[in-house]
Amino acid sequence: MSDIETAVPEQRAAKAGSGTPVAEAGPRLPVVPGFARRTNPEDRSAPPSPRAAGKALRRRVPRTSHSSLVLPAGRPDAVRAVEESNQGRVPGLTPIRVGRMAATPFAFLRGSAGLMAHDLVGTPVTGVAAQLCGDAHAANFGLYGDARGSLVIDLNDFDETVAGPWEWDLKRLATSMVLAGREAGADEETCRRGAYDTVGAYRRTMRLLARMPALDAWNAIADEELVSHADAKDLLGTLERVSEKARNNTSARFAAKSTEDSGDGGLRFVDAPPVLRRVPDAEAAAVAAGLGDYLSTVSEDRAPLLARYAIHDVAFRVVGTGSVGTRSYVVLLLDHRGEPLVLQVKEARPSVLAPHLPAAGFDVPDVVHEGRRVVLGQKRMQVVSDILLGWTTVEGRPFQVRQFRNRKGSVDPAALAADEVDDYGRMTGALLARAHAHSADPRLIAGYCGKNDELDEAVAAFAVTYADRTEADHADLVRAVGTGRIAAEPGV
Repeated sequence: MSDIETAVPEQRAAKAGSGTPVAEAGPRLPVVPGFARRTNPEDRSAPPSPRAAGKALRRRVPRTSHSSLVLPAGRPDAVRAVEESNQGRVPGLTPIRVGRMAATPFAFLRGSAGLMAHDLVGTPVTGVAAQLCGDAHAANFGLYGDARGSLVIDLNDFDETVAGPWEWDLKRLATSMVLAGREAGADEETCRRGAYDTVGAYRRTMRLLARMPALDAWNAIADEELVSHADAKDLLGTLERVSEKARNNTSARFAAKSTEDSGDGGLRFVDAPPVLRRVPDAEAAAVAAGLGDYLSTVSEDRAPLLARYAIHDVAFRVVGTGSVGTRSYVVLLLDHRGEPLVLQVKEARPSVLAPHLPAAGFDVPDVVHEGRRVVLGQKRMQVVSDILLGWTTVEGRPFQVRQFRNRKGSVDPAALAADEVDDYGRMTGALLARAHAHSADPRLIAGYCGKNDELDEAVAAFAVTYADRTEADHADLVRAVGTGRIAAEPGV
């Protein structure tokens, strides 16, 4: 082989002619789908940088415009919205859901993500998509255990996750801070400030992530740095108490309280209606059989771990506020020592945001399996996810599967002291920005959000207005319960 044939491309170009280097036609490497295109800062014909493109969006969507709320025509009243959202749920459990939503305006907001999505359609959006939590209220952040048993704090509920306008998550979070603050007894300025600080932390965190190398930004703001980054020192005592409880919130503890000797060397669940009840044999067998398909959806390196557990029992367990009435099971597994692992097999319904995305200018993605949608959305948004996340189908219905009581703990935002409301807002705002930056370019959103507090003020004003709307909706629901228009079972 000649020296020309073995030379690198630049050398071949030089030797091919009279000794003068000859530029190759086109780039040396192809553009590979799934990777970014190479950019040349000297190329004046190149498109604007993401930061500049984000800044340019302000001309079309001024940041001050985010204060507006114009309810769309044909908006369903609150009671009809709740009734419609109850369709497809277990009929005997919907009164529990209504009872929980009727407890407070904040509880109503927690159960009405679909109604708020309906209302957000008429609000300004930049057209920038991110993977959304879909239900990013203040109580959907919390602690959970990672693979090594350490505690992580992040978003922790993804039933409604879908790609859509990042503004929707941010406005829902800000509104929830106002309602949680009001329920906690904080004055109106403290509540507004909680929303304002939530947005400010989101904006500043997005700017920080935009300046970082991509890999560093992906894992940025480790939990030990979060309180300092968010200037949330007033929350330290609360977070320490929640962390202590979370460390004890395990499968073993749940099994110790909720099971009994089965008489055949194993354990079985104990009925505790209406929250926990054992299910008929055929139903239990169908759920257990569904775990076979689940195994193919978890990471292959986890299969040997799950193979060390035997399935002992299945029970139905009522969960959450928005999720009440969906089919949700707990499955008891025991290892060779009799130590328990409890999996939650939870029905995955279509995202309540999906029907409203086209009206906001966003495509509705094709969903292969609703459980898969939830799991992939969760993995896209969290820095660390449950190592046993997966999905399955039981009797034709899609389900997500995850660990139950995986050292989970949460702050009750409606029980915060007045001086903690803004701290909690800053912490959750920072976490939401990090989650969005996993799917949306932080440079683009940071360019739009900017340095000043125009967006903070606008979204805080929206949050107060929508909190007032939610209080009116909640009052309508309470009246309907009182007149018997809709059944409710409070206190469960």
